[in-house]
Amino acid sequence: QVQLVDTGGGLVQAGGSLRLSCVASGRTFSSRAMGWFRQAPGKEREFVAAITWSAGNTYYTDSVKGRFTISRDNAKNTVYLQMNSLKPEDTAVYYCAAGPMALWEKGKEDGGLYAYWGQGTQVTVSS
Repeated sequence: QVQLVDTGGGLVQAGGSLRLSCVASGRTFSSRAMGWFRQAPGKEREFVAAITWSAGNTYYTDSVKGRFTISRDNAKNTVYLQMNSLKPEDTAVYYCAAGPMALWEKGKEDGGLYAYWGQGTQVTVSS
């Protein structure tokens, strides 16, 4: 079993920064892909960024490229999402997720392929 706890959300003004953390425990993560997703009120969940646990390969949705950075600390079993230049449209509940490496080649943006999820952390960006 895998447990994910995501934290770090809060209220920030437009242009500000936040860093989200996702601490993982349970089964080994060396063969997993990790992702961040978000869901705004009244909207569908959307993919934000993903990283491979072992090699640290990264992938981003276009709307966050150049502003968000996903990283991981293997020693701490933690994945981070550094969010800079935040915009009001980034307001959402952010979730980290873990899935098999198989999804990296085809499907890393598909939340349905991730087996484990954190509880979510609220990010609110005021204008």
